[in-house]
Amino acid sequence: MAQDTERKGAQVAKGSKGTARGTYAVGDARRQKILDTAVEHFAQWGFNASSLARIAADCGITQGGLLHHFRGKEDLLLSVLAQSERHDVERLFSVPAESVAAHFATVVDLAADNERRPGIVRMFNTLVGESGNPDHPAHAYFTQRYTRVLGYTVELLEAGVARGELRPDTDCEGVGREILAVMDGLQIQWVLAPASLDMPARLRGFLDRLLRDIAATGTP
Repeated sequence: MAQDTERKGAQVAKGSKGTARGTYAVGDARRQKILDTAVEHFAQWGFNASSLARIAADCGITQGGLLHHFRGKEDLLLSVLAQSERHDVERLFSVPAESVAAHFATVVDLAADNERRPGIVRMFNTLVGESGNPDHPAHAYFTQRYTRVLGYTVELLEAGVARGELRPDTDCEGVGREILAVMDGLQIQWVLAPASLDMPARLRGFLDRLLRDIAATGTP
């Protein structure tokens, strides 16, 4: 009798854990659907003109259901941006580049990856333009993001100078800013007319010319 009770108790506990895992999975899937839907809304209408009610409706839930996962529209926006950056880091930049040429190749891979995520690129372009306003909720994020990306690029270029890959007189900060400007400029052109521009190929050509210009004499 005691064994039957213990066995039933174990089955109940097992069932409870399975139910909990299933509930978490459903919640994670719903949260991801909200993030994916928000990308499209922010890309099309920007932050200010996007509506939590419309995002929730497109997800098939109530606005209250959306607010169960995110505290508000600003929290949703910052979560979308954080997810996008986390994807880039995990997908392409989790391992430090062994050389400047290897880093440039990874940057081209990022452009190719972005071509497969047009919603993210459209959203990025829209929000960067909006966030020039200091009152915009993503202003601090983009300011800090550009500082991080530029700092990472400058460190990598300076390491290339120290290893003898690049010329000693290379203006590492200037080169880093130029790379960011070209990447963003190509993204804008691609969003406006995707069929007219091979973004990875154009970026590869620019980076190849740049590397030839700043490479130390004798560097292959």
